[in-house]
Amino acid sequence: MIRRGVARLYWAASRWTYRSEPMPAEGVGILIGAPHTSNWDFILMLAITWRSGVSARFLGKQELFRGVGGPLMRALGGIPVDRRDATRIVRDVVAHVNAGERFFLVVTPEGTRSKATYWKSGFYRIAVEAKLPITLGYVDRTTMTTGLGPTFRLTGDVHADMDRIRAFYADKSGFLPANRSEPRMREEDTRPRVEGSPPN
Repeated sequence: MIRRGVARLYWAASRWTYRSEPMPAEGVGILIGAPHTSNWDFILMLAITWRSGVSARFLGKQELFRGVGGPLMRALGGIPVDRRDATRIVRDVVAHVNAGERFFLVVTPEGTRSKATYWKSGFYRIAVEAKLPITLGYVDRTTMTTGLGPTFRLTGDVHADMDRIRAFYADKSGFLPANRSEPRMREEDTRPRVEGSPPN
């Protein structure tokens, strides 16, 4: 309740406009944070989850959880991970969900605040393996709006799923527009498109 109250005060004073579609009733899923172009994007995503009243967790490199900052990171919902072992990250998150924890995992698939060629595929593998829906969170500097977009389940057809994600983020610029990365996974260039699917 306290977080939600703080978030409402923030949005009342902020230059940003909050807009959101309904969240999944089951209270669990993957929440995409994009475009991820600055640290401000992360702060806005936290404010979005607090305003929505959902339980949110996020992945952070394990170094951030050492020392005096560790308790704060955990209090904010952080899960320490070793980014050198991508398969373990997926296993750990799936284990949390299978153990009955109900939370939305906030993921920034770009993996960097700089312009990148590909999104990291961890969010996709977690959503498929744990059978979780994904919600498209966004920050759009051009309209000064931020919030939560549609929620849907991935089909396993990487090309079709990413086409849908690309269509949503096509007009979203991020806090620093020059750093925006096009939503594309490396797997799209290595897997054949399913017969009948539209081109990228």
